[in-house]
Amino acid sequence: MRGLMADRIVNLARQLRNRQTDYEARLWQILRDRRFSNFKFVRQCPIGKYIVDFCCRQKKLIIELDGGQHYGDRNIKYDEERDKYLDARGYKLVRIANNELDKNIDRIKEAIYYALNDR
Repeated sequence: MRGLMADRIVNLARQLRNRQTDYEARLWQILRDRRFSNFKFVRQCPIGKYIVDFCCRQKKLIIELDGGQHYGDRNIKYDEERDKYLDARGYKLVRIANNELDKNIDRIKEAIYYALNDR
């Protein structure tokens, strides 16, 4: 994607980084600066026409934090289309419900670790 649309996506990603949610900030503290198993993650990463929450480009792993808005009919369909687009480009997705960060961070870390190591 080039031109005006690409510029808009990049600008939106910058805005999202500046307005991250508390949940995104908590997970980012775990993933940033190669703190997680020495893998580099980026946040609010444009991939084509979409912006993903966190991405390890080396492993083509995307981590999505899902709040309540993701569970409405309209957003479920949008997420399915988006997931197909990303999957077709070789990305693997790990979806985490926001409230899981409150409940069991160790299980989340384990899921990310296994996804990074193809287990």
